[in-house]
Amino acid sequence: MNKKKFAITLLTFASAGFLAACGSAPTSSSNTTGNEIGDTIKIGYNLELSGDVAAYGNAEKNGADLAIEEINKAGGVDGKELEAVSKDNKSDNGEAATVSTNLATQSKVNAIIGPATSAAVAAASQNTTAAGVPLVTPSGTQDSLTVSNGKVQDYIFRATFQDSFQGEVMAQYATETLKAKKVVLYYDKSSEYAEGIANAFKESFAGEVVVTETFQGKDKDFQASLTTFKDKEFDAIIMPGYYTETGLITKQAREMGITQPILGPDGFGDAKYVESAGAENTNNVFYVSGYSTKVNLTDKASSFVEAYKAKYGEEPNMFAALAYDSVYMIAEAAKGAGNSTDIAKNLAKLKDFEGVTGSMTIDENHNPVKSAVVIGFKNGVEDTAVAVEAE
Repeated sequence: MNKKKFAITLLTFASAGFLAACGSAPTSSSNTTGNEIGDTIKIGYNLELSGDVAAYGNAEKNGADLAIEEINKAGGVDGKELEAVSKDNKSDNGEAATVSTNLATQSKVNAIIGPATSAAVAAASQNTTAAGVPLVTPSGTQDSLTVSNGKVQDYIFRATFQDSFQGEVMAQYATETLKAKKVVLYYDKSSEYAEGIANAFKESFAGEVVVTETFQGKDKDFQASLTTFKDKEFDAIIMPGYYTETGLITKQAREMGITQPILGPDGFGDAKYVESAGAENTNNVFYVSGYSTKVNLTDKASSFVEAYKAKYGEEPNMFAALAYDSVYMIAEAAKGAGNSTDIAKNLAKLKDFEGVTGSMTIDENHNPVKSAVVIGFKNGVEDTAVAVEAE
C-alpha cells in the first residue's frame, strides 16, 4: 500500500443529517463492441431498492433521478436525453449479477449505476464487463473492485474512495485529532469491506492496537466482546463495519460505561445508525464520509442540496450525492461517444471533474482522486466535519 499524506481542515456546525458505504472483482476485460447509443443514452440502475441495505439504494436512486432530470432539462448530451432503466437487486449478490446481465444484454443500456455495496458490485462486474458496458458504483469501496490480480478492470469505475484510503484517514485522524496512542480494533469479520479497512488501519496507525476483537454480521449481543476490553487502557475504539451492527455496539458500549471515542468508516452513514445507538450515545463518535451537506467541497454543492430538498423534502445523504455525481460523470463521458465502450474509455480519462462530493480525477486504476470528510456527532446530529485530502 502506498503511504499518503493528508491535509486536514476542521469545520464545526449543528445540523441534522446522516451519511456511508461499503466481494472479489472480475478478472477479465472484454473485446466486445458494447451497446450502441440510440435515440437516448440509456443508464441502467442496479440498486438495492429493497432488502437489508435498501436505505443505500433508494438514496442513490433519488440522487441519480435528480441528475438525469437536470441534464435533460439542460438539453441532454449531444442533443440526446438520458433515459433511466431501473431494476431492484433486492440487496442480494446473486440478484445483482442477474440484473447486470438483464440491463446490459436485454435493456441494452449504455452504462450502469450501482450496485451500492462492494460485494454486489463484485457479483455484477463480470457480466457487465463481458457486455462491454461500464459500471460506475457510487459507493462500493473495496480496493479489488477496479483492480484484480494486478489488472485494471476496463469497465469498472467508482465515484467514491477506496477502503485502504479510509483506513489511512482513520489512522491519521485517530493520531492527530483524537490524540490516540492506544486503540481497540473491533471489526466485522464477516465483511471483506470491514476487514480491508481494519488491515489498512493497522498498517498505517503509528500507535498500539492493544486489543483486536471481531463481530459477525447480523449479531445482536456484543456484551461478551465489550467486556473483554472494557477495563483495558485505551484511547479510542476503531470500529470498521456497517450501521446495522455498529449502532447496536455503540449503544451497548455506552450502557456498559465505555466512554472512549468511537471511530468508524462510511458504513456508519445511515440515519439508522443513530436510531440503533440512541442519540444520547453518539457523543464522541466519528466516521469517514464522502460528503456532508455542511461542507461545500465544490461550488456545485449548495445548489445540489437546494434542488434535492425541493424535490424530495429532505437533505441528501452521501449515497444520494455520490449517485448524483455518478450520473454526471457518465454524462460527461458520453459526449462524442457512439457506444458503451466509448463511454468507458472516456470515463478512464476523466480529469478535474467538478462533482458535489468534490473535484476528482480518475486515476490509472479507475479510482477517483478526491477528498473525504470525517463527521463527528453530538446527541445524534452532525457537530463537526474535518475535510481530508490526500496531498
